[in-house]
Amino acid sequence: MPSYDPTAALIVVDVQNDFADPAGSLYVDGGEQVVPLVNAEIEAALAAGGRVFYTQDWHPPSTPHFARDGGTWPVHCVIDSWGAELHPELRVDGPIVRKGSNGEDGYSGFSMRDPTTGETKPTELADLLSQAGVTRLVVAGLATDYCVKATVLDGRSHGYPTTVLERAIRPVDLQPGDGDRALEEMLAAGALLESRRGG
Repeated sequence: MPSYDPTAALIVVDVQNDFADPAGSLYVDGGEQVVPLVNAEIEAALAAGGRVFYTQDWHPPSTPHFARDGGTWPVHCVIDSWGAELHPELRVDGPIVRKGSNGEDGYSGFSMRDPTTGETKPTELADLLSQAGVTRLVVAGLATDYCVKATVLDGRSHGYPTTVLERAIRPVDLQPGDGDRALEEMLAAGALLESRRGG
């Protein structure tokens, strides 16, 4: 388990019903297994004076992000739906950053991209971290090869030392090996990986 202190923030990425419940529309294999692991990290972070921030996919019913509208993914995490809710067993004790509500691709907790124009705009996460005096990040959640990876890469581009909790993430693996390639990409960007063996 990584060390926490008041300068550290745990970023809990998209632990939502559509990803973390077998009945979810975009269920990530083993997604529900991260919930107790993430809860333990939340407890450790808060006990040490650290902060916890949550990201939440929050899509309109129709968006170019969805396959039926020309995108990649099945309909998921629609605003105010069961699928968009954070997993009921997840401890929520901190700000929630919602992403994708205007139809953007909301992979990263830090930024959203218009799938039509490619324009990128920030979420409020960077400002929240700055206001909280955070200087380093620990990242867990779903899914390894999309929202976790994008959040970690953006965190690194913002200059944050970033640790990824391998035991508390799971990949979509749309193509076999995507999760492993995502780990390699995060490491190449300077993130630290706390492996299952190490933690």
